[in-house]
Amino acid sequence: MLQVDQTMKKKSQNNSALKVNKGVEQPSMVNPNMLKEVKNRFKKEPLSVEQYFNGIQQGDRAILSRAITLIESTRPEDKQKAVKLINQCLPFSGNSLRIGITGVPGVGKSTFIESFGLSLIEQEKKIAVLAIDPSSSRTKGSILGDKTRMEQLSINQNAFIRPSSSAGTLGGVARNTREAIVLCEAAGFDTILIETVGVGQSETAVAQMVDFFLLLMLAGGGDELQGIKRGIMEMADLIVINKADGDNRQKAKLAKREYQNALHLFPPAENEWVPKVITASGLTGEGLPEVIEKISFFLKKTKENRYFDYHRKQQLLSILKETIGDTLSDRFYHHPMVKEKWGLFETMILNGETTPYEAADKLLEYYFKEL
Repeated sequence: MLQVDQTMKKKSQNNSALKVNKGVEQPSMVNPNMLKEVKNRFKKEPLSVEQYFNGIQQGDRAILSRAITLIESTRPEDKQKAVKLINQCLPFSGNSLRIGITGVPGVGKSTFIESFGLSLIEQEKKIAVLAIDPSSSRTKGSILGDKTRMEQLSINQNAFIRPSSSAGTLGGVARNTREAIVLCEAAGFDTILIETVGVGQSETAVAQMVDFFLLLMLAGGGDELQGIKRGIMEMADLIVINKADGDNRQKAKLAKREYQNALHLFPPAENEWVPKVITASGLTGEGLPEVIEKISFFLKKTKENRYFDYHRKQQLLSILKETIGDTLSDRFYHHPMVKEKWGLFETMILNGETTPYEAADKLLEYYFKEL
């Protein structure tokens, strides 16, 4: 009887509408052969130095962007190629106006740069924006969101925007940005705008590679001069009180007077230029013609007193010193002997058997003996 019941139960299950038959495995929605073809089509083949150079000379922005990626690379083979490319581009560089733009976080740098850049384009200028983004010292990652913040400028045919990660190192900012300037100038851009992270150490490096340094400030933040390093203000050729629109106009005028009074306390600049303070709005465009006018006056004065050429030559000497320092550091840390002994000295320092200064002297002594 039990066996009959089990047989009936099995038949009932087989005839049940709830039974789910084993399905057929569905084919992929993407044709694997087509996927492979698409990947091959969009795969970027490595370019030769000549291909990079010719593309840059023709104003190809895609190749210019790839060339800047090349100079930022840390791969030895890319470094060698980058040096050759820079050497080829150097004779076609140096003909642009280089402007550094910085300011406290939230001052509206991107909005100002977009309006300023579009104003310059109306005067038939070709604009390259090199935006140095902050990056994590832990992961070396960065946001790189400047193209999304400068929507109108980024789609303009006479503009090129390149966000670059600072990678947590000041030296990397200086070296890569200088080389990117050379590439942009060789591509025919006559005005280079360099946007920096904010008020910090990178401004000192940027001020040494530009012709004109513009500092953006805000009004209505309490003590207008609080938290602003004297060194940053001394480097500024022009201070612009940004967001001077709407109800903020009066506050901007008060801030302008405070900064003008502060600048009178600074010693005269070597270039004989007296830094100016003006109000402007990147949102409405108010004050931008005056910004352009002040820059024109600056160029006229510094070219007449020959400071412009002198400053450019001093920048070349700075590149020489920094390149030697970067090259020596790179070769030291990648030397097989240094790599072999590094762990030993780390252990000795942690165990209190030696000091970091003694370890550094020993490692350098071993390194120079190997040369």
